[in-house]
Amino acid sequence: MDATLVLIIAGAVVAGFVQGLSGFAFGLVAMSFWAWVLDPRLAAALVVCCSLTGQIVAAVTVRRAFDLRTLAPFLAGGVVGIPVGLGVLPLMDVQIFKVFLGSLLMLWCPAMLMGTWLPHLRAGGRIGDMLAGAAGGVMSAMGGFSGVIPTLWCTLRGYEKDAQRAIIQNFNLSLLAITLATYVATGIVSRETLPMLAIVVPAMLVPSLLGARLYIGISEATFRKLVLSLLTCTGLAMLVSSVPQLLGR
Repeated sequence: MDATLVLIIAGAVVAGFVQGLSGFAFGLVAMSFWAWVLDPRLAAALVVCCSLTGQIVAAVTVRRAFDLRTLAPFLAGGVVGIPVGLGVLPLMDVQIFKVFLGSLLMLWCPAMLMGTWLPHLRAGGRIGDMLAGAAGGVMSAMGGFSGVIPTLWCTLRGYEKDAQRAIIQNFNLSLLAITLATYVATGIVSRETLPMLAIVVPAMLVPSLLGARLYIGISEATFRKLVLSLLTCTGLAMLVSSVPQLLGR
């Protein structure tokens, strides 16, 4: 087994566990491994397929009731955002993609680490929920990062842990299903993608199930801090490796 395949499988295993435990972040964790060795379009296809698989596992093992009235603006915005993300995806090259992902990690992860100290937002309401959903839709189509902005938004709004998980779990499940359908329709997921899917989907299934089982029994605060700290370092490494190459063009 060569080093590239080991890195791809490791990304699926770690990301599956993190998603199962926290209900989000498969794309960020997996891409912190895969962006080094995979074409962005292939990596995006794998993330969307695996993220959807993980969300189905989470929906079965960590059932959370949801309020459709609360979820609706997120979903409405997400459906509008997906076509925008699909339009952006073919225009990205590897180095720009790494700068984008590295910047995202560097900004989002520390913000989530500081989430307990940030003041809760009282403004925005359903319009803010819709805009967060739209950003999630754009990022879902660009690589399966559907939960990043909505999770940060829910954290800033001060939603209780189980209420936030219910919103993000159902939002991700819906948006990723739509994104996967568009990926298949536009050829991003094709027969050539299937051999790699046959490797990464089984690799993430058991860790995802394990993480979902552990969610109820343990506090995720310390684990999330560790994961977000590591992802922040990964984002910095991506910027260090890609920015000089872009500046040298």
